[in-house]
Amino acid sequence: MSIKRALVSVSDKQGIVEFCRELSKLGVEIISTGGTSTLLAKEGVPVIGISDVTGFPEIMDGRVKTLHPAVHSGLLAVRDNEEHTRQMQELGLDYIDLVVVNLYPFAATIAKPDVSYEEAIENIDIGGPTMLRSAAKNHAFVSVVVDSADYAAVLEEVRAGGDTTLETRKRLAAKVFRHTAAYDALISDYLAKVTGDPLPERYTVTYEKVQDLRYGENPHQKAAFYRKPLAAADSLTAAEQLHGKELSYNNINDANAALQIVKEFEEPAVVAVKHMNPCGVGVGASVYEAYQKAYNADPTSIFGGIVAANRIIDADTANLLKEIFLEIILAPGFTDEALEILTKKKNIRLLKLGNLSTGAARQSNFVVTSIEGGMVVQESDVHSVNAEDLQVVTDRKPTEEELKQLLFGWKVVKHVKSNAIVLAADDMTIGVGAGQMNRVGAAKIAIEQAGDKAKGAVLASDAFFPMGDTLELAAKAGITAVIQPGGSVKDEESIKVANEYGIAMVFTGVRHFKH
Repeated sequence: MSIKRALVSVSDKQGIVEFCRELSKLGVEIISTGGTSTLLAKEGVPVIGISDVTGFPEIMDGRVKTLHPAVHSGLLAVRDNEEHTRQMQELGLDYIDLVVVNLYPFAATIAKPDVSYEEAIENIDIGGPTMLRSAAKNHAFVSVVVDSADYAAVLEEVRAGGDTTLETRKRLAAKVFRHTAAYDALISDYLAKVTGDPLPERYTVTYEKVQDLRYGENPHQKAAFYRKPLAAADSLTAAEQLHGKELSYNNINDANAALQIVKEFEEPAVVAVKHMNPCGVGVGASVYEAYQKAYNADPTSIFGGIVAANRIIDADTANLLKEIFLEIILAPGFTDEALEILTKKKNIRLLKLGNLSTGAARQSNFVVTSIEGGMVVQESDVHSVNAEDLQVVTDRKPTEEELKQLLFGWKVVKHVKSNAIVLAADDMTIGVGAGQMNRVGAAKIAIEQAGDKAKGAVLASDAFFPMGDTLELAAKAGITAVIQPGGSVKDEESIKVANEYGIAMVFTGVRHFKH
């Protein structure tokens, strides 16, 4: 068996002329359609139009051209089936041995900000997926190529033996079904959004591999990094790595956690993260000042951590950053001087990601979390509050400065694993209690970390106080103001304790559990 006839129809024409020219030199007859046929003829590659094969014109603006028995019989016939062979001969049909197809650019079309519904629908490919699926199903006899990266390997095998190996055809067929599944998933997702049904009865997602990772959370676990085809421009998958060794599984998770926190702030901000929890957050008049605060928040935990900034890193800030071991620095950019300073550290990873200081409202999307045997899906938590949203529930109202620190602490605590307590003062975190089984335990950790700095500080809690004991601890530590969701049946107990100690307390009406 050898490849004698190929059907070629591609939207992405990268490398197709060279590939078909080489096939033609090897004696392969090229059948093609529409723009692909025109291009090949223009470049001097012998080509047969699809209408010459089907005996039927391309109609309806090209919507119908390959949906024909002369095409799909040639693709689906089982070559060692006598009845199939007889029918092919009686009907005067020829086999098609190779299919080279890629699909209408649906993803690129719907990525356009001004795309119309009609344009999106018109870019749903029908004939292409049908040919791909027919050829892939019959991969025992038919080679199918959907990715230009496979052109060279296919050519090499055809030159060597006149055909591809069965192993190669299996691999190419598997790639086809992944490709068409991803294509359909994008269409399904688009139509679900258009029709207002973001959580339908079947939830299909697709991702593209960015890279294989050396291992997962631990060396015995396999892992890879994937991105959504239409991921947001300010997501980690859009970051450009400027320096350092490749990212690890844990690096990616920590960097994403830091990124989500730093995007909360319009003013210059720096966030340090360890194990997906912030260990230091600071805002200031400059990135230099913000970093100093983030570092001083917890000089011990920041070592070996991830740092994210929402302003370009300058030389002065770089000189501070180089003084300790950091895994990653993520920022909208680095000055030339800063790059020169930081790239002297061989292993530090420098990531550039724009759109971090615009102050634009964050868009909600849906987050998928795997569980054994399934997954759960929810909207991302992009809820924010401002001073007008707060309900003062104590006799004493917070001062202007306390209110500023309360809102700062609230932006941070929503990103801390629950049960979560954050202490803040002077536009920086001074204590973080994360992931404890009870709220008092989280408060004790945060207060102990803050030490004497707790006096005059504010406290943020991601969920309500089930009783007044957390406030008792806060009062003893010298905390003067508290922000929490409220909503407990024992709110009055907490309010009473706050009033006894002169603590100002505000309710947000919204909790921020993070598991």
